[in-house]
Amino acid sequence: MLMVTDGTSILVVDDEENLRNLLTKILREDGYAVETAADGEEGLAKYKAGRYHLVLLDLKLPKLDGMSVLRSIKEFNPDALVIIITAFSTIDTAIQAIKLGAYHYVGKPFRPEELMIVVNQALERSRLMQENRALQQELMRTFKFEGIVGESPKMRDVLRLAAAVAPTDATVLIYGETGTGKELLARSIHFQSPRANGPFVVVNCGAIPETLLETELFGHEKGAFTSAITSHVGRFERGQDGTIFLDEIADMSLSMQVKLLRVLQERVIERVGGNKPIDVNARVVAATNKDLKKAIADGRFREDLYYRLAVMPLELPALRDRKEDIQVLAYHFVNKYAVAFGKRIKGFTPSWSTPCSGSSSWPPGNSSTPRRSGWTNSRPRERSFPRRSRWATLNAGTSMPS
Repeated sequence: MLMVTDGTSILVVDDEENLRNLLTKILREDGYAVETAADGEEGLAKYKAGRYHLVLLDLKLPKLDGMSVLRSIKEFNPDALVIIITAFSTIDTAIQAIKLGAYHYVGKPFRPEELMIVVNQALERSRLMQENRALQQELMRTFKFEGIVGESPKMRDVLRLAAAVAPTDATVLIYGETGTGKELLARSIHFQSPRANGPFVVVNCGAIPETLLETELFGHEKGAFTSAITSHVGRFERGQDGTIFLDEIADMSLSMQVKLLRVLQERVIERVGGNKPIDVNARVVAATNKDLKKAIADGRFREDLYYRLAVMPLELPALRDRKEDIQVLAYHFVNKYAVAFGKRIKGFTPSWSTPCSGSSSWPPGNSSTPRRSGWTNSRPRERSFPRRSRWATLNAGTSMPS
């Protein structure tokens, strides 16, 4: 039996020898490795014993019909890629096969170019799905709570609470100064929740003008206003089955707060210019660097919305309040960029020893400060880091280490 370790392998299952030979020729000319089976039992046995990227399966087969083979293959491997080859008289059956999980069908007789279009599209779709799964797994590894740098009791307490609330659907309100890592914590909550395979949608409420925020959040229908020449899907709809992160929630106007409150209460939205309720299933995580209780007292934030958002409040401490993490963060960033740039770092200069120990005062800022300072002040003895390069500028905007 041919075992393919490189390239793409395809299994052809058809009882017509001439067709098997033709398919083998067409596929091999396109660079694919091909194996064949003359009946359903042989095809199923070969599939289970081998490793195939795609199966071309006839429906009318001796010993075990094509539909039974398809069911067994999908039970064995739910991600199996199967294309049905069928006569025009059995098109209805082919459609039933698609409902069972087949990718597509090709009718007999077929043109070689027609077949190869379907085959190549199927394999490309499979490749993209595999890449997406790999990326999703990488994101889940990246945004584990254990990956957030911080050993201080305050950070451990925050991460313990975040890990406890992540598997639930509870709304979360994250407090923290600029640079403490609010978005990173929100992403970690998302990727450690049952919604991890859904989208993570970010909305900076302070960066979007009030006149545009409603359409950004809820979308609009065609003709809702002069420039609305097409309908627009809002962030809540884009976040379906995922998480929507509302950053700088304190900057939202009172009128928008009323509309957000309705969404949290009823789980429905209406697009601007529309009157059709749209069910939404997006978890809400909000964040702010302001004192919302003071904003409530000043009449700038609704108390009922506050309690809807703060089902689980989490407060990220500033770096000056967890000085024991300074050294951990400093070494984290140095090691990270040493690997990225192929450098061998022996340690910090004496001028950095004291601030790294956490025993002295730290300049204003949070967990992005040691990242920026590291570029400026850490000097390996053999070769120095680039000073204030474009990398330093890019990284300065990142709130917290991953």
